[in-house]
Amino acid sequence: KDSSGKYLHTVSITEGTVKKGTEASVKVDPKSRLAIARNHTATHMLLAALRSVLGTHVEQAGSYVGQDRLRFDFNHFQAMTEEEIDKVEAIVNDVILSDLPVITKEMSIDDAKKLGAIAIFGEKYGETVRVVSVGDFENAFDLEFCGGTHLKSTAQAGQFRIVSETGIASGTRRIEAVTGAKCYEMAKADRALIKETASALKVNHDQIAEKSASVQI
Repeated sequence: KDSSGKYLHTVSITEGTVKKGTEASVKVDPKSRLAIARNHTATHMLLAALRSVLGTHVEQAGSYVGQDRLRFDFNHFQAMTEEEIDKVEAIVNDVILSDLPVITKEMSIDDAKKLGAIAIFGEKYGETVRVVSVGDFENAFDLEFCGGTHLKSTAQAGQFRIVSETGIASGTRRIEAVTGAKCYEMAKADRALIKETASALKVNHDQIAEKSASVQI
């Protein structure tokens, strides 16, 4: 989107030629868009969960939302513990299972601030802004300024899984996570690895830890 509000597209010409004045039809890929929306709405839920577990000092310091994953950078003074990561992941999954509505409204920037909507530090906003609420506006789980694509309800995310939590700079942490089908794919890969490991150790799945501890290398 350029400064005048026009949407720009990058295209690959697979047949024929394109010149000035050529008409084109643009169609959204619904599967791709829904995958992006899953990760985008999950990013909002992740921020709210982080603020709940770590404190309200947590603010977004950068993010990436794609079809396959999400990346979220935030300010925090130390590495998260495994317990904190588990709590954040559990909160997001609980909100997904609660099937809360995801509501968008346009309003004046003053009204949005009165509601307590979170704005991205350093971002420039006009007099009218779009606000996204996870849950009803009156009792929202998360309320943020946002112009991107989102789900209609949290249940559409399917599932949420944190893949990693790392430091990228002093006072800045990064979480990478997946939603929906990617969670299933990772769980399937985990099951295969557990099965393979149990077979190599010649034990049942629930005996892997005990057997591994006794193996001398």
